[in-house]
Amino acid sequence: MLLDPLNAVREDLKENGIIPDVIPVDPVFYPKALLVVTFPTSQEALLGNTLTRTDAADEPTVAFTPMQVPDQTDEPTYTLVMTDPDAPSKENPKFREWRHWVVTGVKAPPTSAIETDNLDAQLTKPAVTPYYPPTPPPGTGKHRYVLLLYQEPSADFSIPGDAPERKNGPADRKNWNAARFADKHGLKLVGVNYFVVVGE
Repeated sequence: MLLDPLNAVREDLKENGIIPDVIPVDPVFYPKALLVVTFPTSQEALLGNTLTRTDAADEPTVAFTPMQVPDQTDEPTYTLVMTDPDAPSKENPKFREWRHWVVTGVKAPPTSAIETDNLDAQLTKPAVTPYYPPTPPPGTGKHRYVLLLYQEPSADFSIPGDAPERKNGPADRKNWNAARFADKHGLKLVGVNYFVVVGE
């Protein structure tokens, strides 16, 4: 039986442990958008492909194709997260999760952009957690870097100034939890992608 693209994403996430390591088993996650992640090196995240530290050194652009109509009539806005559940290693994830990037106010490109073939999402606000590139420690094997796209509860959504996501020293980024973050702020997961970088 052939899976549609969104169900294929969900099955991959289960097979490779993103469910349950990052995305809870309950409630069941049904993707509503295909999330495309492209780095300035032209390398893409492709559901678990291996990239080098150099490939992913700089903040990527993202695009997403909503496959289902959003739940609100206004133009929806989104929060984008990148997190590493394998810190410092998959065998010993005592720092799970390590927060690499949090951006709010992400918007789909305007309809006019379709004519210019620029389908990149618009980042309308400064990052809450600035992008920190993958730096898996030597000898720690494969690290999964998971990108999560959440629909925000309202267009004026923002993260409070005293939120943990605004504390961005290396020690502040460890032992974070994307699912708890989403629950706390009423964010609905709609799209996921991930890539692997090996700590050699």
